[in-house]
Amino acid sequence: MPADLSALTADLVAESAWLEGILRPLAPPEWQLSTPAEGWTIADQVSHLAYFDETTLLSIRDPGRFRREAAALTSRGSDFPDQIAAEYRHLGAAELLRWFRTARQALLDGYAGANPAARLPWYGLDMGPASSITARLMETWAHGQDIADTLGVQRPATGRLRHVAHLGVRSLPYSYAVNGLPRPDAPIRVEIAAPDGGQWTWGPADAGDRVTGTALDFCLVVTQRRHLSDTALVVTGGTAREWMAIAQAFAGTAGAGRKPLSADRAAAGAAGSVAGSSGAAAGAAGSVAGSSVAGGSGARRGEPA
Repeated sequence: MPADLSALTADLVAESAWLEGILRPLAPPEWQLSTPAEGWTIADQVSHLAYFDETTLLSIRDPGRFRREAAALTSRGSDFPDQIAAEYRHLGAAELLRWFRTARQALLDGYAGANPAARLPWYGLDMGPASSITARLMETWAHGQDIADTLGVQRPATGRLRHVAHLGVRSLPYSYAVNGLPRPDAPIRVEIAAPDGGQWTWGPADAGDRVTGTALDFCLVVTQRRHLSDTALVVTGGTAREWMAIAQAFAGTAGAGRKPLSADRAAAGAAGSVAGSSGAAAGAAGSVAGSSVAGGSGARRGEPA
């Protein structure tokens, strides 16, 4: 039986409102801040969402045209999202926010009129409207996470994460296929703590391969917004570990994932220690020579630590 789209759509509305809420107060220069997605600014994140909202609406209203345009876009190479981002960098902050609002509302209207039993084409596999809504919610949450990380905003974990987590689990076959790997035979149990204190589970309870932890950590990993080592997820079994290394809840080519934040911090700390040691040595030399200028130079070199 086709899914009731109203509850899913309501959650997409709520996720969209949260994102707009952190975008609205931003000054134009803040839209140009670099995000954790290499080479992408906040403006790029928003244009990406708006552009693919419009193509999603096209998949609902004119599937044939969508297929033709999608084929032309993907033929430009696996970096076509980067190409799209570059094409809209001439837009200002107000234009981008207006585009996002307009495209998102048009898409919501499109979902309202969609046949719940329809099959919609996409850049990966065709999907029903319920899966399409879930995918747009996941994309909004994931790109919103990049923006929140850039701004230092702590976003609350909500029950909407269940949609992201569910898509992450259901995307296991795609994660393997897009990486050119055979789908594993071993079942995997996923047990994650929901934001309201409950538990969300997938897979057989007696499976030897398991992933446990919080819903937030699981969603950060399957959307490739955090490296596994930067979360508190507990992964048991070779198959589960392999999956978590390549998990990808979004369509497209295999994602490169994020580098461990812990490694970046360690590298920064090491660089700071070297700089600090250099500064201390210079300061000592300045003291021996009786020169305050040499000592001051050493102090400045030590500042990054």
